[in-house]
Amino acid sequence: MSTAHHAIIAGTGSAVPERIVSNTELSAMLGEDIDPFVRGTLGIMERHICGPNESTAGLAVAAALRALEAAGRNPHDVDLLIIATDTPEYVSPPTASVVHGRLGLRTSCGTFDLNAGCAGFVTALDTAWKFIRADERYRCVLVVGAYAMSKFLDWNDKKTCTIFADGAGAAVVELSAEPGILASELYADGTLCEGMGVFAGGTREPITTDVLANGYRNHLRFVHKYPAAVNEEGWPRIVRGVLDRVGRSTADVDHWLWTQVNLSTIKVVMERLGEPMGKAHTVMHKWGYTGSACLPMALDDAVRSGKVRDGQLIVFTGSGAGLAMGSVAMTWRAGA
Repeated sequence: MSTAHHAIIAGTGSAVPERIVSNTELSAMLGEDIDPFVRGTLGIMERHICGPNESTAGLAVAAALRALEAAGRNPHDVDLLIIATDTPEYVSPPTASVVHGRLGLRTSCGTFDLNAGCAGFVTALDTAWKFIRADERYRCVLVVGAYAMSKFLDWNDKKTCTIFADGAGAAVVELSAEPGILASELYADGTLCEGMGVFAGGTREPITTDVLANGYRNHLRFVHKYPAAVNEEGWPRIVRGVLDRVGRSTADVDHWLWTQVNLSTIKVVMERLGEPMGKAHTVMHKWGYTGSACLPMALDDAVRSGKVRDGQLIVFTGSGAGLAMGSVAMTWRAGA
C-alpha cells in the first residue's frame, strides 16, 4: 500500500424535510408542557419531520448532491456509495441501491447499506477511509447518514416523539497525498441490544394484524434505560483511545462533534475532558436528534458557518442503539 493513500473529506452537505415541529406544537399534542425538559436538558427546540411523500432516500439524495457540489464533483466521479441508516427505504432492496439509481451513479460504482444504529456515520466514514487505503481503485467515496425515524414514532409517546427527527448528512471522502483521517475506534456491547429499537418488522417478529393492532413493537420504543455511564464514561474513554493512537491530547482538538441527542450529556463529557463547550458544535436545537445523520449534519453546519479551518483537528463520536459506538479523529484539509 502506498503511503500516499490518505483520505480527506472534500465536501459536505445536509438536508432536512420542510415541515418544522416546535416544542410548543408538541406540548399541545401531548397535553403537557414538554419544553422545560426537552429544551433545558436535551437542548432541542424544534425538529424537522418528513411529510407523507418524503422518506430516507430522498433526504439522502439531497444531502449527497450538496456534498458533491461542495467538493466540486459530480455523480460520475463516485467510486463507492455507502448509506448509513437504520431507517431504510425498504427492508429490501438496500436504500443505497435506491439512492444509487436516483443519483445516476456509474454501474461500476459499488454501493451498500451500513447499519450501526446512531454510530452509523462514524462507522461508514471509517469504512470509506479503509477502502481508500486498501484499494487504489477507490479514490472518491460518497458517505451518507440518513434518518427518517418519524415514520416509526408513536406521537403519543413523549419519550420518543419529543427527541427524534429526520434529516441526512453527506461527506465526499477522497484520496489525498496529505493525512486527513488519522485514526478510528469502534466499540460495542450487544448485551444492551434490547434497550431501544423498532422491534417488529424483521424476521424475528414480522408485521401481523396483531402487531399492528397492539401498536407497540412496530414503533420506536425505549424499553430499558441506558445507564448514564454508557456515554458519560464511554465517550471520554473512546476518544482518549483514538487520540493516544496518533500522539495527540484532548487539548489539541479544535472541534468535538458528538451524537446530538442530549446537550446535558455533552456538557458533562466536555467537563470531564477538561474542554470548553465552545469546541463542541451542536445542532440539536434546530434539527432535533437525527440519529445516523446528526454527525455529518453537524459537520456540514460547522463548515458552512466558517468554524472549521484548514489544519484543525476534529473528533467525531457517535453512539446509539445496539449498543454501538465509534470515534474518528481527522485533520481538516480545506481545498486539498
